[in-house]
Amino acid sequence: MISQETVAYIASLSRLHIDDKENAGYVKDLQDILHYVEKLNMLDVSQVAPTSHVLKVENVFRDDVIRPSLDQGVAMSFAIESHAGHYKVPKVIE
Repeated sequence: MISQETVAYIASLSRLHIDDKENAGYVKDLQDILHYVEKLNMLDVSQVAPTSHVLKVENVFRDDVIRPSLDQGVAMSFAIESHAGHYKVPKVIE
């Protein structure tokens, strides 16, 4: 049985400020949830295989394919400024 004191304690742990009307509503909601869980606990699930996902989970990534890329000299030719093989950009952080 959930009491208003229990709901007030849970609310304080959660740093929630609830009034008496909200408290009474949460008492009913939490009791309904616990009754539902009790019903679920009565089910025989001994023949149900444990699962981590209801649906089949598969990797949706494509295979890695090695392709030619720009060499450093060509890539650096696009830079407005460079220094020692690196792009030189304006300072952003003070």
